Amino acid sequence: MKRLALLAALALVAPAAVILGAPGVAQAAEEHDAFARVVVDSAELRTGPSISSRVIYTAHRGETFGVDGRLGTGFWLRVVLPDGRVAYGLGDEMQVFAVRPGEPEAPSRPGLFATPPLEGANGGFAILGGVLAIPVRDQTTRAFGYLEGRPSIVVHRTVTLDGYIANALTADGSQILYGGGATVHFAPSWAICPFLGIGGGGLSVRPNADSFVLKREDLWMARAGGGILMALRGRILVRLEVTNLTLFDSESFKNAQTYAGGFGVYF
Repeated sequence: MKRLALLAALALVAPAAVILGAPGVAQAAEEHDAFARVVVDSAELRTGPSISSRVIYTAHRGETFGVDGRLGTGFWLRVVLPDGRVAYGLGDEMQVFAVRPGEPEAPSRPGLFATPPLEGANGGFAILGGVLAIPVRDQTTRAFGYLEGRPSIVVHRTVTLDGYIANALTADGSQILYGGGATVHFAPSWAICPFLGIGGGGLSVRPNADSFVLKREDLWMARAGGGILMALRGRILVRLEVTNLTLFDSESFKNAQTYAGGFGVYF
């Protein structure tokens, strides 16, 4: 009975796919939108219409998703997750219903912004660019262009382990930063998610032979900072962050800062 009811609901919200060239029917279809509500305690949503496909989201009773307009292979529903990804769920675990756009308390489909796709992700990568402000040879602080690559391992949707390698862009030589750390996401279900990161590593400065700005040195580095993570549809992430770098060796100590932003993805 449940399967018959599901197929009947889909038939109501997509009649234009059956009867072509009937303007009245097409207009009626456009006036409705199809959604699927989870009716079991938990439902596993997968990358494909098969129980062997990877689970990318675990939905709970009452959660609602936009139907992507067609059934998958067999008795699977193709739905749109809050972060814009497409997933497949068993029709026996969901109830399909139709609403008119603008109805009071009607569910909505994902917009431009979405929650960061940390749930079900295994790793990620981000590219950041900005400014490194650091004391130089004459003890003044100079600002250099800054470029960083950051791979990540997702331990939990609130915690990632990160590596990084970066270069301060200057004609006076190279300033290579490297190391690792951890990031804590305080609100992983928010479209704008604040985070805090800590870590350590090193800085290697290799000046050109004629440079009067940089001097050759290898320093240890402690790193701490924070920022916001904004997720767009399609799993595209925008990061904005400020970081303090404590640089030291057995004879010296100084602080530097990075102001950076960039794009990333979790997968």
